[in-house]
This record gives sequence, C-alpha cells and structure tokens, in this order.
Amino acid sequence: MTFKPLNENDVVNTRTLLHEAIPLTGAIVSGTYGGNNYKTYSHGMFVSVYDYPYLSSSANHIFDFTTGLSSDSLLYAGATQASKKRNVYNQMAQILMGYDATGSIQKFDEDGDLLAVGEKMKEVFVLPFSRLLVKDEIKKETFQFQLDVGAFNGTAQPFTNLVTISDVSASNEYRVNSPAGEYGILYATSSVPGVLNPASTHKTVIGTNTYWYAGLIFYQAGIAVLTGSIFGGLLAAPPDMEGINNDTIDTFLKEYTVDEISEGFFHRLANIQFNNTTELNSTVYFCRVNHNEFNYSSNPTYLENSRIRVKTQATDDPVAYITTVGLYNDNNELLAVAKLSEALKKTSSTEFTIRARLDY
Repeated sequence: MTFKPLNENDVVNTRTLLHEAIPLTGAIVSGTYGGNNYKTYSHGMFVSVYDYPYLSSSANHIFDFTTGLSSDSLLYAGATQASKKRNVYNQMAQILMGYDATGSIQKFDEDGDLLAVGEKMKEVFVLPFSRLLVKDEIKKETFQFQLDVGAFNGTAQPFTNLVTISDVSASNEYRVNSPAGEYGILYATSSVPGVLNPASTHKTVIGTNTYWYAGLIFYQAGIAVLTGSIFGGLLAAPPDMEGINNDTIDTFLKEYTVDEISEGFFHRLANIQFNNTTELNSTVYFCRVNHNEFNYSSNPTYLENSRIRVKTQATDDPVAYITTVGLYNDNNELLAVAKLSEALKKTSSTEFTIRARLDY
C-alpha cells in the first residue's frame, strides 16, 4: 500500500443546489378522494392533508392547514375557537416573525417592512408544507398558488374567478428579518378582469404590472401565510364563502371552526406549485498520480520468486493497476474508500488525477 499526503491545493469544497418541481392540484386536496385524504384531530387546531386516503400505508403527508386570528383583530372577540385561533396566530408569528424591542410578538406584515408602520395581517390562513416536499427550502420565485374567489361551488368546479398568488421578483426582493430564515412577499393577480379590487390600497407596482399584497412565503421553514383579505377587501366582489347563509369572509373566520374553514378553503384550491431545494455539500479530493509514482504495488502477489510478475523482460518498465483510493487522517486511520469503475494501468509514462468526492 502506497501513501501520498494531500495539501491544501488538492482539496476543494463545493455546494450544489438540486431542485424538483412539486405540483399539487386542487383535486388531490378535495376532489379525487372525497375528503378522505385530510385528517382532522380532536383538538381542532389544524387539518393534515395527504396525497392518498390517510389511513392507507401509501399515504404521504403533504401539508397542514390552519387559521389564526390576532388578539387585536376585529373578528377576535366572540369568535368560535377564539383562544385556539389566537394561539395559532401567536405561535406562528413567534416562530416566523419573532419579537420586537418591547418583547412583544411581531405581527405578520404585508410588505415585510417591520420598522415602518405598515399594514399588519391579523387574520391569516397558514399552510406549513411537509419537509418531504420542501426538502431544505422552497426555491425563490417559483411559488404559485391559485384560488377560486367566485361563487361557492361545493365540488370546486368550474373555477371561474381564479386569483394567482406568487412570490414575484423574490430572487432579488426577499427579506431576511425573520428568525426562521428568508421569506418573500406573496402578491395576487388575476387574468380575469375586475376580480381584484382596483380601489384597494394594499397593492404595489412591480415593473409595469400591479399586484395586491396576499401574504408571505417562508422559504427555509416551508410555510405559506395568506391574508384573509384574499377573500375580502382585495376583491371587487367578495364571495359567499359557503353558499348557504351568504357568509362573508369575516363571518367565515369568526363563526366557523378551523375544520369547517379548511373544508371551505380546500374547495377553492385550484393549484399549488413550487420547486424545492436540496443542498448538496461536497468535498472534492484531487488525488494526483505523477509519472514517477505508484508504478509498483506493495501487494504480496505483485512478486513471484522476488521478481515482478507483470514483467516478462528485466528491461521492461514496471506496471501497476490502480483500483482503489483510500482517504486517511493524520493518525493513519482509514476514513473513506473510493472504488474505481475499472482498473487504471499505471506506468512511468502515464499520469492521472483521480477526483474523489464526498457528499454530505
């Protein structure tokens, strides 16, 4: 066995980002399985959604859904499950927005400017996505959410007034003032004329297009927070949320339970899509084999009667075959082994650079 030390020029660290496209259609949520793929709990604080009936061993958890109300929301006093909705809001805001200088929990801010006196989102829908889908994070500027904001239809078909919610320009305009990592602003737009309210003050212009503030997307946490106004003040004609009592979004958030709100929300969900990110860190070792190195083998079978077996004439050049690279520490302890796909014939007239990569 032959050893050669590696120097700092033989080692390099690399970082590779791998992305997968994740499409979640509304049919997965409430159409294909008739609601058998979302699970409610006795505590009633959130609903879990699966890609298959959740009692099946083949089911994969894809996201949760819950609703939060800030304690200073106009809908909070007298609300059904008021304490649970408040606790949900406080918990998610604490994790995602942190605390201000006074030690109070920061509220969700529609434009992410926490220092300015901006508009706060006090009624929110929260969708934490499964780590199975998000992996290390959601790729910026790939998140898209489509909701139907037209008249209620129990089967969610057809979608007549679609609103598209996305993290437009997030590659350059994301925020970093969150304890949970980076987040972007979600903006609403619609290809259907007259759906979004032109008189709303909760909008901005990006490039030449007008967008309405719709929520926040936390990339590393894999959590989307949507403002309740996406079914209210952001629309020119807010819809009846359940098609029974002509309930507005305010009544819906105030008087309905989280489980009931989730069902109404799911029937309006047309599509969710994003690209996830897997961060692959690697250390690459360049094992350089010069012409005058590794031309002999220390394997006992290399010799026969004190003569090199691979030489037929005494004047022949020695020949060795490289099959394995071992990486050792300073104590001569073997840490990693790399097997070559085929043996490399090594002579005094050849040189190699073998690239060994450790991924973690």
